Amino acid sequence: MKTPSIDLKSNAKSAVIDILNARLADSIDLALAIKQAHWNLKGPNFIGVHEMLDPMRAAVDDHVDIVAERIAQLDGTPLGTSQVVAKATSLDAYPTEIKKVPDHLAALAERFAKLANQVREDIDATDEAGDADSADILTAFSRELDKDLWFIKSHLE
Repeated sequence: MKTPSIDLKSNAKSAVIDILNARLADSIDLALAIKQAHWNLKGPNFIGVHEMLDPMRAAVDDHVDIVAERIAQLDGTPLGTSQVVAKATSLDAYPTEIKKVPDHLAALAERFAKLANQVREDIDATDEAGDADSADILTAFSRELDKDLWFIKSHLE
């Protein structure tokens, strides 16, 4: 007996799985960039920014898990190994030589904005594919990315 499945056409599932795996790679990359900044900050406002970054990392990790689980729910394989992420991320490599708080904040703002803008495009794409649930997952992630980008930018202005 075949077990019941989520009732989406296979081409819709395939398209959504590809979109979600792309965002999974970007999100894991962003999570690692946040920690790179967290560990290497130097200068004024160190403690405030240092303590701001841990909850941001935790929030990204929560969304990583939700996205990966949605891929599995759609009968896909979440691709989250470091090797896959290194090849698949659309984010620029994080500069490991920077130390100053404003430099880290600028680097993070760039990555948060790029991912947030891509996630907004993916909300429409997953909705058009017929998967309102994945669009909803991405909408929640978009709200979190926008909020965290606002926090980061507020330290730069």
